[in-house]
Amino acid sequence: MQCSSCQHTDSRVLESRSTEGGQSVRRRRECLRCKHRFTTYERIEFVPITVIKRDGNRESFDRSKLLRGVVRACEKTGIPHGHLEALVDEVEAQLQQRCEQEVTSQELGELILRYLRCENEVAYVRFASVYRQFQGIKDFVETLDNLQNEVPPLAPPSSWHPSSPKAVEQDNSSSIVTRS
Repeated sequence: MQCSSCQHTDSRVLESRSTEGGQSVRRRRECLRCKHRFTTYERIEFVPITVIKRDGNRESFDRSKLLRGVVRACEKTGIPHGHLEALVDEVEAQLQQRCEQEVTSQELGELILRYLRCENEVAYVRFASVYRQFQGIKDFVETLDNLQNEVPPLAPPSSWHPSSPKAVEQDNSSSIVTRS
C-alpha cells in the first residue's frame, strides 16, 4: 500500500478491524520509510448485474424492485418481512457469485419461485401468476396440479432454511450457485 505522505510502497499493519457490519476491513498502517500513519479500507467490489428482459431490453438489477414483487406476492400470508429480506439477499448473493454479469428475467423469476415454493404455496402461485403472465384459470389449474404432483418439491440451495430464524442472519457467502 502506498504511503499517503511519501508514496513509499512498504508499510506495516498496526491494527485491523471489521467495519460496516463486516462489509469492510479498516487497517491502520505505518510507512516503513517516513513512519507516517494512515488508514486504509478493504471492501468487496460488487459486479453490476444486468437483467435481460423478455423483450430483449437490458436494465440494472434492482434489489428493491425484486423485494417489492416478493412482498406483494406474500401479502397476508403471515411470512415475516425478515424472511423476505433474507430471500432477496440470498438471490442477490447468488447473482454476485455467478461468472456471468447478465441474468435473464426468466432465470431470476425461476430462482425466486424455488424459494417461494418452500416458503408458501399461495405466495408461489401469486408470484408465478405475474411472472409467468397467466392468461386465465387454466394457467392457475396447471400450476396447482404441478405443485400437487411435485414430489419432492424443488428445493432452493441448501443454505436456505426459511423456517429458521437464522435465515435472516445467515452469511450470504456460504451458498454459491453457478450455471454453465
